[in-house]
Order: sequence, then C-alpha cells, then structure tokens
Amino acid sequence: MLDQLKRMAVLAAVVRHGSFAAAARQLRTSTSAVSQQVRALEKDMGVTLLHRSTRKLSLTPAGERFHAGCAAMVAAAEAAQAQLLQLRDAPEGELRIAMTMGFGRHIGPALAPLLAAHPGLRLHLQVEDGFTDLVAHRIDLAIRFGRLPDSQWVAQRIGAVHTSLYAAPAYLAQRGVPATTDALREGDWLMLQDGTDHARRLPGSELSVKPRHTSNNQLTLQQLCEAGLGLAALGDEDVAEAVAAGRLLRLATTLVLPDLPIWAMTPQRDAQPAKVRHAIAALKAHLGAPG
Repeated sequence: MLDQLKRMAVLAAVVRHGSFAAAARQLRTSTSAVSQQVRALEKDMGVTLLHRSTRKLSLTPAGERFHAGCAAMVAAAEAAQAQLLQLRDAPEGELRIAMTMGFGRHIGPALAPLLAAHPGLRLHLQVEDGFTDLVAHRIDLAIRFGRLPDSQWVAQRIGAVHTSLYAAPAYLAQRGVPATTDALREGDWLMLQDGTDHARRLPGSELSVKPRHTSNNQLTLQQLCEAGLGLAALGDEDVAEAVAAGRLLRLATTLVLPDLPIWAMTPQRDAQPAKVRHAIAALKAHLGAPG
C-alpha cells in the first residue's frame, strides 16, 4: 500500500512538472527511477495512464480521472505538513499547564505577553499540589518544585524559590523564639503531607523534625502559619506581603535552607511544539533563570 501511495505521488509530480526529468529533479531522483515508478503504477492498475511521445506527455482519459485523486492526495499531505510546521514554529492551540496553586501568580505575568502576541494560543491551568496523572489530563507542561520522583518525563530547571523559616508573632509570643537546634526540633512544624507521620529531615540540613500539622497544599501551610499554628519553611517571595503586613516573621537562625529548584516537566525533550517551547522560555525569563 505504501509503495502504491508513493507511485501515485510520483505520477502527480510528473503531471505537475510536465516531464519525467523535471519531476525527477523535484523529487531528487533519476529520470529512469521516475519512469519505472509510473510504469509500475500502470501495471498495478492494469491501465495506461500516460501517453508518451518524444515531445510531450499527456494523460489518457483514465489517467485524467486517476490523476485527480493523486493530486488531491498530495495536496492533502502538503496541507497536513504545513499545519504541522505551523504548530512547530508558531504557538497556537490549547496549552495545558499543571501547577501548584501558589504558582498561579507567576503564570499571568510570565505568559501575558506570549498570549497577547498569539491570539490562536489558549491556556488551560490544571491546579493541583499532588503528582496527578499528567498523561490522563493531557498536560503539555507541568511545573514542579524540589526533588522529583522518577518518571519518564523530562525536567529542566527554570528557576528557584528562596526559602526561610517563618512563624507568626502569636506563635512566637506563646512558644518563644527558637534559638537553638533543640528548640527548633521541639517546635510545632507545618509541613507538606508525605503519607507518613514520621520525623523528616528539613531539605539541605541535618535537622529532623516531626510535623504536627500537614497539608497537601503549600498555600494552606502558609495560611496555617499566619494563624499561629507553628513553624514552616516558606518561599521568601511567596510570603513577602504577609511579612510586610506583620502577619509573619522570618526567623534568624543558624539553619540555612537551600534554594528550592523549580522544574518544567515535558513528555519529551526534542520536537516540542512551539507553544511549549515559547512558554518555557517566557517562564525562564520571568523567573530570572538563564536561557
């Protein structure tokens, strides 16, 4: 079947260019190869498709009818290729991004110029803090933080979150400012739920603490921290407004937390559609990551 389709395309090229030689140049093959393809097609069809003479080629009546279908097939293939190239080179269609709730404030400023420049590009945000089935939700791009679980998706770093320890004034008034490692260890910790209630080591430190309150959502942990329910490692930029308003205080301790990497995860590294490539570039620029 594939050989038959190839021969039909060769016939369409011969008719379009008016000769075997011209078709051969366009197809980057030899004149004899083109002639052989047409003869094989005529043999398969059991009918003569071309009148051959020393001066020109012309279609037989059967060839005219058959060629119309061949030309339509080639036109459809060229249109499909053009659409694919447009998707590759110009951002359009629906861009589906999975992200945490707290990251939503970055999406608008980062992608607004891209969406304004490309009216054919639409955005869908899948907001969740867990590792849901990205394939089932047809996700093009997932934003993740910190250590990543093993997966077949490709991750590239697009930024980082600067984290510190925070508590509400009400909590510190009741429990005191934790000035030692033992005091930190005995604090009421707010942490993301990981399915256990065992002590956990804070990222980048040797300090293990047992969470008292947990959530599957980082923004909720911040709200619990502002309510005075405990200590939490939070992103400095995320809590800047709460700090300015006096709802949270940054703890000056000897414990220094590392930056939390921000990752863009995609199903593949190569041949990404333009909408994904441009979105990643926009996010990198917004977050200050190197290109």
